Amino acid sequence: MHRDAPSQPGPMHLSYRGVVTAWDCDHMGHLNIAGYVRRFDEAHWSFFAALGLAPGWMREQRRGMVAVEQRIHYLRELKAGEVVAIYSQVRQVKAKVLLSRHELRNEETGEVCAVEEIACAHLDTDSRRAVAFGEPLAAGMAAAGFGPFPAPEAEGK
Repeated sequence: MHRDAPSQPGPMHLSYRGVVTAWDCDHMGHLNIAGYVRRFDEAHWSFFAALGLAPGWMREQRRGMVAVEQRIHYLRELKAGEVVAIYSQVRQVKAKVLLSRHELRNEETGEVCAVEEIACAHLDTDSRRAVAFGEPLAAGMAAAGFGPFPAPEAEGK
């Protein structure tokens, strides 16, 4: 996914902050895979809201977001008690798909511990089909300082 990214992606946005708990760790004492995925998932919803795709708007408009491709790169171990944050970034906007990058960082050391790249489609929750973002995403991104971005690519790509 990162190969398709524009040369100047949007700014990083704080989308999650929390602490690694003992029950999120595996038998070796490290944050387990489920713990990484849960934190990234929580960050997505905060990030979507910052972009103008808030839960209330999505319910009213009968829209949703669904992951269609996800890659996680695990770079550093995390242990119980460590404070972490996820910083999110728009990488590319297509007609129906948003590509984003999320960095999970150790807040004490500043180290990037995992990177997620994800493609999420904008869904009509009635038809269960991907639909174009349209104005709400463009307006939300501009209001949050995430633009300007080029117009979404044409339908069918």
